[in-house]
Amino acid sequence: MAQRVCPWWLGYLLASPLRRLMQDPVKVLAPYIREGMTVLEPGPGMGFFTLELARFVGPSGRVVAVDIQPRMLSNLKRRAARAGLRERVDARLAAPDTLGIADLAGAIDLTLAFALVHELPAAGPFFAEVAKASKQGAGLLFAEPTGHVKTVDFEAELEAAIHAGFELAERPAIRRSHAAFLRRA
Repeated sequence: MAQRVCPWWLGYLLASPLRRLMQDPVKVLAPYIREGMTVLEPGPGMGFFTLELARFVGPSGRVVAVDIQPRMLSNLKRRAARAGLRERVDARLAAPDTLGIADLAGAIDLTLAFALVHELPAAGPFFAEVAKASKQGAGLLFAEPTGHVKTVDFEAELEAAIHAGFELAERPAIRRSHAAFLRRA
């Protein structure tokens, strides 16, 4: 599904603890997640949000982290193991044209699509695949970096999510990001 993919080596910068000064994963995620959830995180990189997601879902939940870059996933698995969270993270390698999550149909409680959709060739097929994996009422926290994505482009991506079966619930304030929280209709 990738078109302009973030290089794997940039994953080290994106996973840096310094990033927490601008985007604290706990503050970003806390309103939308609870213990026991099954969370889908496409494009997790090396796990900046993944590790916090795994802490939030607890031992009864899981995080399905899907990426097209094997190096990102191997680093994510290593970081999750070091944090004692490896058993909560299902790291999967995606194909170029699909997330490969057909086995999750109707199982996802929350999807975190953070700084990802602008890297895809088309938003519509991505959101359609996420919608199929989502339970009715499931959440979708969708954010794009303001430095890479113009407002008009974010709004077009948001329309693709709505067309796929999500409803806009709110527009959370996430620093340096366009953001929306949606629910599966």
